[in-house]
Amino acid sequence: MATIHLHNDAGYAQRIRARTHQLQADEPASNNGTDTGPAPYELLLAALAACTSLTLRMYADRKGWDLGTIHIDARFSRDDCGLENIERTVTFGNALTPEQITRLGEICEKTPVTKTLREGTPIRTAFV
Repeated sequence: MATIHLHNDAGYAQRIRARTHQLQADEPASNNGTDTGPAPYELLLAALAACTSLTLRMYADRKGWDLGTIHIDARFSRDDCGLENIERTVTFGNALTPEQITRLGEICEKTPVTKTLREGTPIRTAFV
């Protein structure tokens, strides 16, 4: 369904290829990186936000709802006990009815990346 290829020569900067797209990941300078790209958790939040926006737009288009612009803020945090949390805030450019907002909230909980993060996904690692 999805595949990426990552290459790292040295240091923390990572070159990532997804299909024909080139991405960069790195750590901020405060974490001994060179800050040439988003950190891994920022990429995770970007995936969640992009999936949310795309799914909401597809749903609204099918319903004939004009959402206007979609703006999403996402924040990852970890408390003193190690409990991790993601907060997602969605804003639409156009006014919507309370019923539309309720339904779009339900759709947010069903986006593919949301479901993957909530359910957890087994990860198998191989070395070659």
